[in-house]
Amino acid sequence: GRLSYETGASVQIDLTTYNWSPLQESTMPYVFYDTETTGVETTFDQILQFAAIRTDDDLNELDRFNMRCRLLPHIVPSPVALRVTHVTPAMLTDPTLPSHYQMIRQIRDKLLEWSPATFIGFNSIDFDETLLRQAFFQTLYPAYLTNTNGNARSDVMRITHAASIYAPGSIAVPTDNRGRPVFRLNELTLANGHNHDEAHEAMADVVATIFVARLVRDRAPHVWQAMTRTATKNGVKEYVAKQSTFSLTERYFGRTHSWLVTPCGRNPDYDGQFAVFDLSFDPDNYRSLSVDDLVKVLNASPKAIRSLRANSQPILMPAGAAPDSTKALRISPEERQRRVDVIQGDLEFQARVGQAQALRFKDEEPPPYVEQRIYGGFSTAGDQSLMEQFHQTDWSERVGLAAEIHDPRIGEFARRLIYFERPDVLSDEQSAQLGAWIAERVLTEDDSVPWMTVKKAIREADALCLDANGEDADLLEQIKEFLYGFAERLGSA
Repeated sequence: GRLSYETGASVQIDLTTYNWSPLQESTMPYVFYDTETTGVETTFDQILQFAAIRTDDDLNELDRFNMRCRLLPHIVPSPVALRVTHVTPAMLTDPTLPSHYQMIRQIRDKLLEWSPATFIGFNSIDFDETLLRQAFFQTLYPAYLTNTNGNARSDVMRITHAASIYAPGSIAVPTDNRGRPVFRLNELTLANGHNHDEAHEAMADVVATIFVARLVRDRAPHVWQAMTRTATKNGVKEYVAKQSTFSLTERYFGRTHSWLVTPCGRNPDYDGQFAVFDLSFDPDNYRSLSVDDLVKVLNASPKAIRSLRANSQPILMPAGAAPDSTKALRISPEERQRRVDVIQGDLEFQARVGQAQALRFKDEEPPPYVEQRIYGGFSTAGDQSLMEQFHQTDWSERVGLAAEIHDPRIGEFARRLIYFERPDVLSDEQSAQLGAWIAERVLTEDDSVPWMTVKKAIREADALCLDANGEDADLLEQIKEFLYGFAERLGSA
């Protein structure tokens, strides 16, 4: 079909050549959401604002939710982030706002009320959802709300990446001074006629995200449908199982890359991780390699074998839709088919590739900080029961429950949470220990730690002040005064 719209551009889609799956009716509602945060370290920063709009499957608004919270005691906000979001120190410490824990409880209740749904944002899979998972993890809730119990997850940024490659011209994509496409939300919306004056305010960003989603759905419906299919792990698994060849697209370091690939294995320890072989390479050079050698191939660059995560909405399109720049298209169709047949017929090679995937990160040391261990395994049924009780009982009884939890990660977060919310129920010794931990974390002189410290934040604010003026300069002075006060209070505690 041909798609036309007000800019006068059009997209020609040859359904026969591309072998798109037929459009299917969907009744899954959407939850568009966005966060504003203390910084960009998704493991160590916190959510300050969470906004969401629930829509029906036709993207018509049904309900909305918007909430802010106070700063956690052990978090130092990034001056860069505060300047971008226009959050003042007074907003960080506003006593009328709920605590982080209180906000996360309400967010969880709302998202459960709206489930099942497709949870979708802009750059949400790599950023907002990662922060949301950490927030659940650190407040003793199951972390994977958005992609379990019938829920799916999607990302409008990835969808626009797909549209720019597989329906070029369907939406206007701005470019930087070097001619590279720019996929920042505020610039995308501006280029396509949406007034986004309140960029980096969470609810305004949600509205802008829905605007971009509608553009792609209306102007490149087959891209929208294809990306809807990969919003669940099972959808990806079913697609890969049915396709001997398909186009895989990924974006990194500001550039979008596509490969014509064929499935060549699956991690036996995790059924959501596939291996795919780039058909621009000759499989005869790899089929006899040992598992250890295949580990090296997986880590090499350029990659003959790529890993594909089924739970992160990969961009998978029909082989016939592969962009002209795809390297494998330089190979004759007959040779490409031979390579596919060779790999699909070699089950032993596929098994060794899967084993290599499983071994790839097996010898890595556990990360040093508890926040980094979110993917270090699921809690036992007994601990899950204690976590549920924790949220339902009086604070005085939560101290005992925290001591009973076997998972050291969850036990640590439970103790922190009690100290943040009700330090009076802890012993003097426990309070002193946690107070000393906060002071050490915030005031450390070690620049190598992965979180923002007062020292790093002051240095960042000083750098921003060099070219700041007007309201920006005033805000930065407020931030510096807040940071010095923060350090003084902890240093004298």
